[in-house]
Amino acid sequence: MKLRVRIASAVIAAAALVTAGLITATPAASAQLTEVTGFGANPTGLRMHLYVPDGVPARPALLVAVHYCTGSGPAFYSGTEFASLADRHKFVVIYPSATRSGSCFDVSSPQALRHDGGSDPVGIVSMVRYVQERYNADPARTFVTGASSGGMMTNVLVGAYPDVFKAGAAFMGVPFACFATTDGSSWNSACANGQIVRTPQQWGDLVRAAYPGYGGARPRMQIWHGTEDATLRYPNFQEQIKQWTNVHGVSQTPGLSDQPRAGWARTRYGGTGTMAPVEAISLAGVGHSLPQGGMAAAVIDFFGLSDGGSDPTTSPTVTPTQPVGQCAVTYTMNTWNTGFTAEVKIVNTGTAPLSSWNLAFTLPAGQTVTSAWNATLSPSSGQVTARNAPYNGSVAPGAAASFGFQATHGGGTGKPAAFALNGTACTTT
Repeated sequence: MKLRVRIASAVIAAAALVTAGLITATPAASAQLTEVTGFGANPTGLRMHLYVPDGVPARPALLVAVHYCTGSGPAFYSGTEFASLADRHKFVVIYPSATRSGSCFDVSSPQALRHDGGSDPVGIVSMVRYVQERYNADPARTFVTGASSGGMMTNVLVGAYPDVFKAGAAFMGVPFACFATTDGSSWNSACANGQIVRTPQQWGDLVRAAYPGYGGARPRMQIWHGTEDATLRYPNFQEQIKQWTNVHGVSQTPGLSDQPRAGWARTRYGGTGTMAPVEAISLAGVGHSLPQGGMAAAVIDFFGLSDGGSDPTTSPTVTPTQPVGQCAVTYTMNTWNTGFTAEVKIVNTGTAPLSSWNLAFTLPAGQTVTSAWNATLSPSSGQVTARNAPYNGSVAPGAAASFGFQATHGGGTGKPAAFALNGTACTTT
């Protein structure tokens, strides 16, 4: 299969540490990553690597950590922090490895998207049941996370196996069934490019149809995505939010919006605490990259596996509104046949800080906004005003705020001719 997913150079370097399929654990621990065979039904011949920390309790929690395309279980072990977090918090980690060309997981076939339908998900669930039986792992504390292809698989497993997983955390993924194909292809360009837009009900119905008759609790979901992702584009972030809020029957209006770290815009739905039904973290300026810089620890907090959860919540400081000085706007478009996405960056080039902002511009005729992130836009066509979200209104001198939107067009893909920030004209770059 043609390689489609780009992998961060740091991860490729980490993958070079793999020797004969085995990675040495951290020097301070005697626990090691080991390969397990004969773990049960495995229709696609996945490989299974297992990490059991020293001193796990009699009833440990279990995490499945799913790698990206071109990766492997051992590479994901060495390139992420989940094993060291398992040492600290004493849970077991399964690292599945895809074996098909390109080392991507099947997230597109009808078999993969149906409960007990076959393909890769069946093999991964067999791994889970093996560890639950062999190591007495707790079914009530069984979780899944993954990046890129693994992020897509996280959505698949949470959607099709709500009886197995209690929560999931997807990095740079797409909604459940977004990648679905019927022609045998494993790649869906429309989904990858963020061109598949559905209503929350339509997305939720796809999940419910994967396991007809299931009436139990649904796994909580944490969603991570970089605004500059050029492989699985950023509109997939909002589509996942729409899907999982609908599955949980909670409002799409966040119960909490904050910025726990620089560049992290976090929203929680159906609750305000660390273990809300749905949590979403938008990563400003980040591309298609693996969990790093404290992200894995935030996943463990969301799963409830840390000691009380660190939940570092830092709200932006609100200061009195001051007039804007100067501003510069960068407007970047990615177009296709009938639509486009636009990324807009606003730089405060003046000397006074902003505590809120609105950016006015006129869309060319025929262009209509269908969705937006990191700002609210109204109206949807003509002279549009973008207003800051609750978490990105403060912009210091020399700093920037960014937002984006998806729109349709009737053939015209021109850009707005001018921008005004809080009523003052901006330069364009």
